[in-house]
Amino acid sequence: MRLDDESESNNVEDRRGDSGGGGGMGRVGGLGIGGVLIALVASYFLGVDPRTLLGMAETVQGAQRESPATQSQTRQTIDPANDPQAVEKREVRKILKKTETTWDALFQQMGRSYNPPVLVLYSGKTSTACGKGQAAMGPFYCPGDKKVYLDMAFFDEMTRRFKASGDFARAYVIAHEIGHHVQDEMGITAKTDAMRDKMTDVQYNKVSVRIELQADCFAGAWAYHSNRAKPFLDPNDVDEALAAANAIGDDALQRAARGAVVPDSFTHGTSAQRVRWFKTGFESGDLKACDTFTARQL
Repeated sequence: MRLDDESESNNVEDRRGDSGGGGGMGRVGGLGIGGVLIALVASYFLGVDPRTLLGMAETVQGAQRESPATQSQTRQTIDPANDPQAVEKREVRKILKKTETTWDALFQQMGRSYNPPVLVLYSGKTSTACGKGQAAMGPFYCPGDKKVYLDMAFFDEMTRRFKASGDFARAYVIAHEIGHHVQDEMGITAKTDAMRDKMTDVQYNKVSVRIELQADCFAGAWAYHSNRAKPFLDPNDVDEALAAANAIGDDALQRAARGAVVPDSFTHGTSAQRVRWFKTGFESGDLKACDTFTARQL
């Protein structure tokens, strides 16, 4: 991935080094990639239904529609001159900028305005409008404050635990969370939130899968349009993203955690589905092709 001459986004809030803080518990929303694996592993050792643990983790990350927690602006606490993650931070800022440029252009084509999210870098834990975010949950988007939360230590976890390394694998993770923000901007999040109270957990899990697969498709569409506007992808980059998508499918995570697969508890989709929908977005660039909600086959 060639980012040397790319500009960096200013929509980054650096809370690394901050001790974190509390936050109100909100409604259920999208679960971060890491949170799925943590919940499944915990369910194996604790003997608890993984759907229960996934629901608990999702509650922390959900949108707090009724009464968002009051957020304070946290000043950066990492000295830029001695920042051990300086290179990774610049990469994140450049990827974020490319999402802003691309989605702004796509929204203009739709006759709409794109309001980019803030990406929060933190270490360990931090307060959000969706409750307390923790590194174990993985990267996640909070509709309550329209921010993406990322502990960059997750990138190390991707390499060690998921065997998914590479700069474009990291870009895919960020683009997927930005995809959730795009859903929020388009009004999709509000519609799916309204459906939740009318469904059982098993029924809503099926909706959650479609939400997550659409975010994968949006990530692929972003890569398509961003690369067409200004080529930055190397030949093996897409393979890195597909490897990451394959590693974090619900079936792969459940099989690794307890040797069995429980389809009714899927919240993100199988490995094959995640790969398929990223490729759908990347190969076509057509946002209409990312309509997972009307697709008969995922």
